[in-house]
Amino acid sequence: MPTVVLLRHGQSQWNLENRFTGWVDVDLTAAGEAEAVRGGELMKAAGIEFDRAFASVLVRAIRTGWLALAAAGQAWIPLVNDWRLNERHYGALTGLDKAQTAERHGADQVHLWRRSYDVPPPPLAAGGPFDVSADRRYAGVAVPATESLKTTLERVLPYWRTAIAPALVSGETVLVAAHGNSLRAIAKHLFALDETAIVRLEIPTGNPLVVELASDLTLLGARYLDADRAQALPS
Repeated sequence: MPTVVLLRHGQSQWNLENRFTGWVDVDLTAAGEAEAVRGGELMKAAGIEFDRAFASVLVRAIRTGWLALAAAGQAWIPLVNDWRLNERHYGALTGLDKAQTAERHGADQVHLWRRSYDVPPPPLAAGGPFDVSADRRYAGVAVPATESLKTTLERVLPYWRTAIAPALVSGETVLVAAHGNSLRAIAKHLFALDETAIVRLEIPTGNPLVVELASDLTLLGARYLDADRAQALPS
């Protein structure tokens, strides 16, 4: 049956420092590398054999995919990168310490920016150190200045439909190594979640979420491979 495994990247350096990361290309910590390897070992133990893999163009997701596939004994599986699987763009919050931002703007306002479905943070000013619009990996892309979960979904789902879904329809088993919010966008689609339910979904880092689908890509079942670190799944 068509199967997609959603794998959120392991801990990054800015995760460790409690900073808003978004589209900034921050690498994994040693702990994040270990999470990715553990995810791959779990997939190997589960007997999952991949046909192809997808990741964003950010190193923390790319290396999570590489490390997990290697640990699963499948380093040879092709991994396709696309910017549409990037993390949500956090706008003017990018690079800021989350706790200090809450002190400055108020916890309720920061919670609204982080966890609402359609309220984006203030836009990132052009030309600053975190403006990636001139990065050649985004040539021809209208790089956003900020995003909500809603606008993140609006760029993720077309890629899902044109690149990932066709592979699944053909019966392939696919790995998607990406980020909390880009994976939320996919999960909203797969689990048919409304705007209230999706903001409550938290996919743990490095814990493979195995989603089994019917031939028409409707949901048959889903499970985390590390039950001790599993979060509640939509019923």
